[in-house]
Amino acid sequence: MREIIANQDLLAYCGLYCGACKQYLAEKCEGCKKNIKSEKWCQLKNCCKENNYQTCADCSTFATTESLKNCKKFNNIFSKIFSLLFRSDRASCIGRIREVKSEKFVDEMAKNKICNKSVYYPEGKIGS
Repeated sequence: MREIIANQDLLAYCGLYCGACKQYLAEKCEGCKKNIKSEKWCQLKNCCKENNYQTCADCSTFATTESLKNCKKFNNIFSKIFSLLFRSDRASCIGRIREVKSEKFVDEMAKNKICNKSVYYPEGKIGS
């Protein structure tokens, strides 16, 4: 079983943090960026790779968290199913990355042992 550590390489293109995911920790997955199979169906991953983005937070076309709703790669049937099944909020993750940059975001996610959403109170604690 892997331990949760802060590692930039485990930040998924969509803003989720693979380093705290149960599948990653159980050694059943290597994380988004090493998952070659997802390149067949994940338009978002392919877009980020084509544009040399670390995450969707780097995209200037959809520069606000609200405008991400208009991105057909970020907001499509796969992402809606994924969000429902894993109770994830990728838009809040991208918003937080834009606010504090990826290094601090990864540190926060690892520290709080969370992979699928980023809801912060002003004092920096994760809310529900």
